Amino acid sequence: MSDPVSRTILLLDIERFSDRDDVEQAYLRRMLYDITDRALESAGIDETRRLRADRGDSVMELIDANAPVTALLRALLTEVPAQLRAINRMASRSAQIRLRGVVATGYVAVDRHDGWVGSDLNHACRLLDAGLLRAALRERPDDFALCVSDALYTGVVRHDHTGVPAADFHPVTMESKNGPLKAWLHGPVPGEAATTGDQDHGDTGAGEAPGGSGNRPAPAPPRDGSRDGSHQDRPAPAGSGGAPAPGTVVNIQGATFTGGVIGGNQYGGISGGRFSGDVVLGDGADRHRERGERT
Repeated sequence: MSDPVSRTILLLDIERFSDRDDVEQAYLRRMLYDITDRALESAGIDETRRLRADRGDSVMELIDANAPVTALLRALLTEVPAQLRAINRMASRSAQIRLRGVVATGYVAVDRHDGWVGSDLNHACRLLDAGLLRAALRERPDDFALCVSDALYTGVVRHDHTGVPAADFHPVTMESKNGPLKAWLHGPVPGEAATTGDQDHGDTGAGEAPGGSGNRPAPAPPRDGSRDGSHQDRPAPAGSGGAPAPGTVVNIQGATFTGGVIGGNQYGGISGGRFSGDVVLGDGADRHRERGERT
């Protein structure tokens, strides 16, 4: 094993990679590599100053410690979101790509099998897998969520370099199997409720709406107990004599009507009982054409 060498660590991971089929995964991997290469090139970091490890749905870069970290951060904050917008604008829902990113610093050694060893690298991987970072990406309207290690924030970010505004980074504590890890999240910190349930690596898509870019948690079931979210079981507004106000949803034979106008009259109070036969909806001239029988 080589002696540990100081490195800048960059990790990028594709959200919900395992939900895609083989063809889509191959496409997403190509996009991930293209995005990473362009970002590093724009930061002035060529291939001679970095090592890459392929992790399937993620990429790991060990960057020469002499390469400017500020340039890397500026590229991640500007170049990567711009590339993601351009790609997703033209991509189908199944080909949308959203990324979580981590930048850290520390000592890493390379063994004789070209494996990477180092506790600083392990901590960076834990940050990438943390539920809070996953939740941050789910809540973002854009397609990228980035956090930096505490050491990198202290050494670089907090000094408010041009293009790397320190005020945009917020202190967070990431839960991991090695215990809590302090880090700094770029952008808004997600609510605590959004972070529960995300523990291990590998997105299952649970609690998310299907599709690609901009996915959000699926809507919660209605509180009134109705399965389809309709308001037919809710009580009528006060003072209406038991009749729903205009605009209230009424369900007749499984069909939902709004506005409360049936046959031209404000029959908002149709409740109780079952209707069969034809029900004709129209203006005042049709008010006597309802042929349904109430049973």
